[in-house]
Amino acid sequence: MVGAPEGARLLGEADLIAAVAPIIADLADGGRGAVALAGSRGKGRSDQQSDYDFRVYADSYRGEDIRQTPQWARFEAAMDHWQGMGFRMDGVWMRNYSGVRRDLDAWLTGTAVPKTFDWTIWGYHLPTDLANQQIVLDPDGLLAGWKQELAVYPEALRAATLHQYGQVLQYWASDYHYESKVARRDLVFLVGLVGKLTNAMIQVLFALNRQYYPGDGWNLPMAAELDRLPSDFIARMTSILEPCPGENAWRQQRSQIIAMITDIEALIAT
Repeated sequence: MVGAPEGARLLGEADLIAAVAPIIADLADGGRGAVALAGSRGKGRSDQQSDYDFRVYADSYRGEDIRQTPQWARFEAAMDHWQGMGFRMDGVWMRNYSGVRRDLDAWLTGTAVPKTFDWTIWGYHLPTDLANQQIVLDPDGLLAGWKQELAVYPEALRAATLHQYGQVLQYWASDYHYESKVARRDLVFLVGLVGKLTNAMIQVLFALNRQYYPGDGWNLPMAAELDRLPSDFIARMTSILEPCPGENAWRQQRSQIIAMITDIEALIAT
C-alpha cells in the first residue's frame, strides 16, 4: 500500500476482511448476513488502484432506516478506521436474497437485463458479479449455491447474448450512418459508437467462449485469456481504441472495426 501509515504495513487484505466481515454481516436482521468481496479483488485482478467492494445479502436489514442504527454507525467507524490505515473501501452494497434469486433465474433462462447504475458504464451484470465474487461469510450456503449454478455457462444466456450483440455488430458494420458521421467528423457520436461496438464485441467473444462478461474493468487482459479470438485481437483492439492522430484516423478506425466484426462473425459461424 503506497503511502500507508506505519501500523498498516504489517496488515493485509485478510486482516481487513476478518475485521469488517462480521460487522457487515451484523447489518442484516439477526446478524446473519452473507458477505462477499466483489469487484477486481473478487476476480483476483486487483492492483494498487483497486478498492474493496463488499456485498452483503440478507432477507431484511435492521431498522426502518439502517443508517440510523448502531450497527451502521459501527460499520462506518470500521470503514473510516481501515481507510485511515490505507485501505480504500467502497462501502457496502446491501442485496436482498429474493431479489437476487429472481434476477438470477431470468439470466439463467437467457433474459439478460443489465441494471443501470451511475457507477457502471455498461450496466450491472449479475452473473459476472456472483460468479467472480469471493465468498467471505455464507451462513445458509446461498452464495455457494449461486456460484454452483453458474459453474457451467448457461446455453440460453449464450444464445441470447450472441443474438443481441451480434445484431448490433451486424447493423453498424453495414449502416450508412456510420460512414456519414465519419465524413462529418461528428466526434461525440463517433466516440459513443466506438464504445458501443467495443462493448458488443467483448460481449460476443466472452459468450462465444462460454465465459462471463468481465464487467467494466479488465476487459482486454481477460479477453487475452480466451481460447477463441480473432487473430491478433488484443493488438488490433488496442489500435482501434488508441487511434493514431491524423486526418484519416476516424476512417481508419471504422475500417478496423468492420474488419474485426467480420472476423468475429466468422468465428460465430464455425
